[in-house]
Amino acid sequence: MAKINIKIEGISYEVEEGLTILEAAKTCGYEIPSLCAFNHGECNQGSCRVCLVEATGARGLVASCVYPVADGMEIKISSPAAIEARRDSVELLLSNHNKNCQQCDKNGQCELLYVANLTGARDDAFAGGHSEVHIDRLAPSLTRDTSKCILCGRCIERCKNAHGLGILGYENRGFETFVSPASDRSFADSPCIQCGQCVNVCPTGALMENSEIWKIDEAMKAGKTVVVQAAPAVRAALGEEFGYPIGTPVTGKMVAALRRLGFYRVYDVNFGADLTIMEEGTELLGRLNNGGVLPMITSCSPGWINYAEYNYSDLLPHLSSCKSPHEMQGAIIKSYWAEQHDIKPEDIFVVSVMPCVAKKFEKDREQLKVNGLNDVDAVITTRELARMIRRSGIRFDKLPDEDWDQDIMGDYSGAGVIFGVTGGVMEAALRTVYHVLTGEEKEEITFTEVRGHDAGIREAFIDINGTVVNVAIASGMKSAKILLDEIREGSSRYQFIEIMGCPGGCINGGGQPYVRPQLLPHEDDDILDTYKEKRAQALYTEDERQVIRQSHNNPQIKELYEKFLGEPNSHKAHELLHTTYAAREGFNSIE
Repeated sequence: MAKINIKIEGISYEVEEGLTILEAAKTCGYEIPSLCAFNHGECNQGSCRVCLVEATGARGLVASCVYPVADGMEIKISSPAAIEARRDSVELLLSNHNKNCQQCDKNGQCELLYVANLTGARDDAFAGGHSEVHIDRLAPSLTRDTSKCILCGRCIERCKNAHGLGILGYENRGFETFVSPASDRSFADSPCIQCGQCVNVCPTGALMENSEIWKIDEAMKAGKTVVVQAAPAVRAALGEEFGYPIGTPVTGKMVAALRRLGFYRVYDVNFGADLTIMEEGTELLGRLNNGGVLPMITSCSPGWINYAEYNYSDLLPHLSSCKSPHEMQGAIIKSYWAEQHDIKPEDIFVVSVMPCVAKKFEKDREQLKVNGLNDVDAVITTRELARMIRRSGIRFDKLPDEDWDQDIMGDYSGAGVIFGVTGGVMEAALRTVYHVLTGEEKEEITFTEVRGHDAGIREAFIDINGTVVNVAIASGMKSAKILLDEIREGSSRYQFIEIMGCPGGCINGGGQPYVRPQLLPHEDDDILDTYKEKRAQALYTEDERQVIRQSHNNPQIKELYEKFLGEPNSHKAHELLHTTYAAREGFNSIE
């Protein structure tokens, strides 16, 4: 890339041609207040006017997030005119904003409040009316409150970039503009897959997960036996909520915190992941050997399942019938575990801690119920768990490292751990499929061909003792669509496909801690490019530390089949651990 010369505040710098003023200033050690620079410009419309600066060759002040640098350009960030203009822009945003910061779940992570402090914005500097408020709390996973929306468009762009969808858009014009699904529909009545990627990029509390902490409180007050289980990706990110560097695994402290929150038992969903591999691997081999529908596609991600039911209902027979790991484990808790502990299933309240907001929708699916009971009763995100820990006065950094409860579901394999990263389900399955096809354990246990944290498509052709298994991995529906269209056209060459709803997999789920570089001064400037890799590495490292690294070698999984389920894909296993899917539509307006 060619270099050009510019001046910032009278100091000469050499920068790459093609950068915006905002990007160039950052490389030179300046942080211009903005609301888009720290999100790879997904709202890069220059509409908020928070990042205004003076630049030679421009008429008046310019939005530095969209204005390109030019050779010889002189830029003034700290001129009185630029400082006042940026403050005015933030004050205008605040004038139409619901400033109930004490009740807002984004408090401490709000970028509007951050730039308000930076610019010295004054409360109520501009008096006037407020635009009409639209609130949507109907969806199990998401809430939308336009009184906090600043019309930045990040959510609109993230939905397009991650999934190729346009669920959100601008409605009306001028002062009446707001962001919503078409015609102000609820998330519940639109083809939204409820992945929560929009929540991750929203700079304010306009988009949030639908919190279920209150359900746990009510269950404990009612005297229920409240059992908690945590997904693998949670341990790779929870520490970020308490000041740990991104990618720090905090498994032991998380277990200690959950125990101190009063849960009756604390389990790892990795056990459910191992169970999923046994069921899903057996299902795949059955399809391969008996002329079943191929390629078979994984079914762990509820966002992906929603997408398939809305957009590819003709391909539903390709989906594995397996429930997701936390649902399988919930079903075992309310059956076998309940029997062993002499507790009625209806008196058990199962809580899942997930990196995903779509799991909130998943737990209420009618197809997942067993004897009229949900497998899982409440789902909280990584962020919600952090809120529960903080409100209880627990000093997370002072906690000892403790281990999961060990009765019936305490053991897990390294294969279960890597479920949290894209390619992990595929690798875990291949470790067990290799054993079933060869009768041997693979000397080199990893299948690095299927690894990679970035969204997109990866493929591999795995030769297992003369049997070649063609596999593909995709995360984000924009990538998945390519593979699905090939299946629909009859040109797919794969037998097994892993699809994750969120780009990068569960480590980047819609319920994970926000990655706000401006609020993470201890992280490198490229953290938006590296945070998924760092979280993924935390899981791969834990996998490497495990003595047992294949699901079929988990002794408690073996015991479960011997004493209760019989064998993988047995009649009892299908009753408890498998499900069905159906085409869906949703196009009703909010009343």
